[in-house]
Amino acid sequence: MNAGSPIIVTALFAGEDHGWLEGLRRRHFPPERNQVPVHLTLFHHLPPGVEAELGQRLGVITASSPPRATIAGILNLGGGTAFRVESEELKAIRASLAEAFRGLLTPQDQAGWRPHITIQNKVTPAAAKALQQELSIGFSIRPLGIAGLQSWAYRGGPWQPIRRHPFRG
Repeated sequence: MNAGSPIIVTALFAGEDHGWLEGLRRRHFPPERNQVPVHLTLFHHLPPGVEAELGQRLGVITASSPPRATIAGILNLGGGTAFRVESEELKAIRASLAEAFRGLLTPQDQAGWRPHITIQNKVTPAAAKALQQELSIGFSIRPLGIAGLQSWAYRGGPWQPIRRHPFRG
């Protein structure tokens, strides 16, 4: 059980995609700030009291086939770089969870969802721009394998895993 810490919900990537994205993150994210594995955040802060219900809902969702997704572009985060992700199926999963936990969401989680995978953050704008230019060489839209959903406890530093839910369909 999660003892009172906010809960983060992320999508996890399938094998080769995870390895490729994690490698990029290790190379380009400042090492002192890179405390969590590569991920795609669905929710930044759910209250700890929803842990059991969340686990049940994620279990039902992941009993089906994984959602289709694509890496559709490169995002400039100002002081960082990310890949923009498109997935109507992930969007629908997030919307159903947002509806289930309506009234419990923080302003950040109530705001419009912009799915992305952060590869680099907390760097100078010049360093971010250089990476964006590097990544744009030969960039093309590509499929992204989604392997599962994960809940995490946020305790101020590295996230603590609560439960991993692999897609089974």
